[in-house]
Amino acid sequence: EKGYETGEHAPGLKLGGCGAYKAAHHIIKTHAKVWHSYNNTWRNEQQGMVGISLTSGWGEPVDPQSQRDRDAAERYIQFHLGWFANPIYRGDYPEIMKNYVGRKSAQQGLGTSRLPTFSVQEKTYIKGTSDFLGIGHFTTRYVTQKSFPSLQASSYHTDHDLAELVDPNWPAPGPKWLYSVPWGFRRLLNFIKTQYGNPLIYVTENGVAEKGQCTQLCDEWRMEYLKGYTNEILKALKDGVNVKGYTAWSLLDKFEWNKGFSERFGFYHINFKNKNKPRYPKASVDYYKKIISANGFPNPREVMS
Repeated sequence: EKGYETGEHAPGLKLGGCGAYKAAHHIIKTHAKVWHSYNNTWRNEQQGMVGISLTSGWGEPVDPQSQRDRDAAERYIQFHLGWFANPIYRGDYPEIMKNYVGRKSAQQGLGTSRLPTFSVQEKTYIKGTSDFLGIGHFTTRYVTQKSFPSLQASSYHTDHDLAELVDPNWPAPGPKWLYSVPWGFRRLLNFIKTQYGNPLIYVTENGVAEKGQCTQLCDEWRMEYLKGYTNEILKALKDGVNVKGYTAWSLLDKFEWNKGFSERFGFYHINFKNKNKPRYPKASVDYYKKIISANGFPNPREVMS
């Protein structure tokens, strides 16, 4: 979406309303081809696994009693995670995506939907092409219904007719988009369990960055974030979600998309101005070491159901 719709990321194309959908369509078909290639050629010998890693927030209805808000929250997750996961686990794009993009395309006078379609053969070929699901997750939004005028320029963002809100009381330790909402992670993991047949899950990204160029190494807010989110994964495990592994994001401060070196997610602070790029452990290093060595929280009383 940022590469082919808004142009914020490479390759910087601004193909409003169709670019992101076309790019995703190719990614899904290519992923399936790689899975089949491995399955037919190397699996018997190597006994390896091929999966896909998808990043998604969680969408919570502003008013859980409101059907409109519940529907909007459902669209949020289907237009993010379901966009890729549904074809791979269930054989096609989510119905809600097909309905919304199709209807808006018709309103714009287009003969076909801006969301591409899979042939019957492609659906069969794609379905089931994942031995595990990688999940990147950072934050949550409250979601409510919002209608956009059909005559305005089409875009992925306006297609799902929703508004995203945040609770001002949520901690916001890092970049402006990243609020710490641990309970959203448990709900996302349980959604995956229910929607996609409880697949094997590896958490491939989860973490928080500093705001700006902060050289302090006492990152207690990162420790709080880690504690909250890993705690919710442990609760999800008790719910029966099949989470096999967890990867914190990230080991080192590094180059972060179009934010460059300004967003620092690392356990280790890097001095980028020094040609040797020296590394300094932040306080979260020791905390995370304890979590790893205990494979959970060192003090079981910290885990609450």
